[in-house]
Amino acid sequence: MRSSRLTWDPPENALAALARRAAAGGALLDLTESNPTEVGLPYPLEAIAAALAGAPIARYEPAPLGLPSARAAVAADYARAGIAVDPARIVLTASSSESYGFLFKLCCDPGDAVLIPEPSYPLFEYLARLEGVVPLGYRLAFDGVWHIDFSSVRDTVAAARQAGRRPRALVVVNPNNPTGSFVKRDELARLAALCREVGLAIISDEVFAGYPSGSPSASDEGRVPTVAVEESFETAGAAFSLGGLSKACGLPQLKLGWIVVGGRDAPQSIAALELISDTTLSVGTPVQAALGDLLALGADVRAAIATRVAANRAHLAAALPSTSACTLLPAEGGWSAILRLPASRSDEEWAAALIAQDGVLTHPGYFFDLRGGTFLVVSLLPRPEVFGTAIARLVARVDAALR
Repeated sequence: MRSSRLTWDPPENALAALARRAAAGGALLDLTESNPTEVGLPYPLEAIAAALAGAPIARYEPAPLGLPSARAAVAADYARAGIAVDPARIVLTASSSESYGFLFKLCCDPGDAVLIPEPSYPLFEYLARLEGVVPLGYRLAFDGVWHIDFSSVRDTVAAARQAGRRPRALVVVNPNNPTGSFVKRDELARLAALCREVGLAIISDEVFAGYPSGSPSASDEGRVPTVAVEESFETAGAAFSLGGLSKACGLPQLKLGWIVVGGRDAPQSIAALELISDTTLSVGTPVQAALGDLLALGADVRAAIATRVAANRAHLAAALPSTSACTLLPAEGGWSAILRLPASRSDEEWAAALIAQDGVLTHPGYFFDLRGGTFLVVSLLPRPEVFGTAIARLVARVDAALR
């Protein structure tokens, strides 16, 4: 007996089968690698071990919202970035995925709709459906820069209502994966007005916020780092910003995330989240007790990741001369890069050719629901020698196909 939330026995994707066979032969250069612990970055291992060793491992202190000391540590980390967050507005979870689960439970009844950005990472559909919620896409548009297509948002709200579903929350990814685009201040004002009008909570996934490329503008086009504390949402019903150790400190193995709660209904939201969290109490005590030290140590890991991402992106840009048929789309942050390729093949055909003929693994654009062209998405995290070799093969494959 299985629920109908997901297709539990999906057929294997053709690209996955190709990649599995190539990897078995030991000849695959992986440009989809997004695990920071697998790409040769320097980690202060002894200091991390000491921080965890100093944490209490034989004492259990159930605290549904998180230990006060850990919530204060997260608030202090925001303060180091110049962002004022009240520790009382922070809720700890075991991961960003669990944060989404909590918030979908909080905001939605089964069958309600959640608005999800497209393009974006495909995990959202699974997270929503596992909570009995229906994900409906709205578009990000690209006209030299990425921005929210507000007409698409309104169309999605109307489609939900026409189907008899209540639209209850809107997700933004800030910066988006894979587009690297931040929510801008002019977009924020329109989002706040829309959320008030429709009765939507906003969920801002900010796990990549610590990885901007360049400096934000001082104008209304400037980037918004933490949506939940923005004045625009003080009169909106509910606003939530998500973060976690996985991306902020490059420590996915330690399993700790957080929700910053804002909006007019913040006290009620926090009370409800306390009840939801109290049913599982999923965050381990040791990682919470060590959190202040881990966040401080994570600053160096984050700097190493940012340096790697910047260097690989610069290498990628340099590898694509102005005469190349392969172009690099602009990005404002994050760990990914989008390449536009000639439409002589589909993105899946390009990705398959790179695996079969060059031993290079990439994501086809449709994996992220990229439209309006032929795209591949690559991670900027791989080791420089792997990245450089793989990109050289990719460029040569595109050039050879057009001769």
